[in-house]
Amino acid sequence: MENIDFSGVAMLKNQEVWSVAKGFADRSNERPNALDTRFGIASGCKIFTATAICQLVEEGKLSFEDRLPQLLPEFFPNFDVTIHQLLTHTSGIPDYFDEEAMDDFEEIWAKHPMYLMQSAADFVPLFKDESMKFAPGERFQYNNAGFIVLGLIVEKATGQAFTDFVEENIFSRAGMGKSGYFRLDRLPKEAAFGYIEEENSWRTNQYAIPVKGGPDGGAFVTAGDMAAFWERLMDFTLLSEEMTKTLLSPHVAFDVHAYGYGVWIARSEEAVVKYHVTGYDPGVSFHSGYYPDAKTVLTVLSNKGEGAADVMKLIEDAAMNGK
Repeated sequence: MENIDFSGVAMLKNQEVWSVAKGFADRSNERPNALDTRFGIASGCKIFTATAICQLVEEGKLSFEDRLPQLLPEFFPNFDVTIHQLLTHTSGIPDYFDEEAMDDFEEIWAKHPMYLMQSAADFVPLFKDESMKFAPGERFQYNNAGFIVLGLIVEKATGQAFTDFVEENIFSRAGMGKSGYFRLDRLPKEAAFGYIEEENSWRTNQYAIPVKGGPDGGAFVTAGDMAAFWERLMDFTLLSEEMTKTLLSPHVAFDVHAYGYGVWIARSEEAVVKYHVTGYDPGVSFHSGYYPDAKTVLTVLSNKGEGAADVMKLIEDAAMNGK
């Protein structure tokens, strides 16, 4: 970790807990990262959006086969796709940030100021009038706009702001007391600023990502809260056993890897090796996984744009694979 100048927190939890914190949460004031520091996790919180949808399906308020023109005709009368296709990145709807064609997330905010992006509805003008990318269900293509749409569906079904619903029905129920969708210009105590390296200097990511996270990314969590989420998901506190299996099923397969609802799945020939989520934004890198054989959670949170994947592999090799 020292060699790669890692800044963040790593936690491995099974019967015991191993954890470490390195670097600074606030470089200007030299406030160090601590084990309970809150970090932004970018797209890592897509699993929260998927869990929220699954809760509403269990309550009978939605169906995975519900179609978008019937759910949100005021926004998307012509995108004839299902909730299932949105959850699995197979809808083909246009994306406001196409990760296959674009590599600089910060460029978007030159035309659409990031301080105006405060709710899911604020993203709709960025993609609603664009053309479909492919026929629904034709293939997998990672799609951030699809999860924006899922957040709008949650709001329509519940009458609540998406972030309020998740904080009440997922974070609170899972015991994730330090987690939330915090504004970058109003961060609570014990939160880490995200940092972007520039030659021999750095700057915060306050003007590089939306001012507040939402259904496609941007929540803040601690390592302990992320462990609590996996544990409450796996003991069926958040969803029934049947619905949890639906969330974690390999709906789209890529050889030994697969994608469920908001979650990546790593498989051997015999069984699932790991359920995991990842997130990358300017100033943010994040990996968290649940290993079903050992009932172990490993989370790596960083307030730099890289480092989490390297540390994840380092710990997996050293602590879990016996290398």
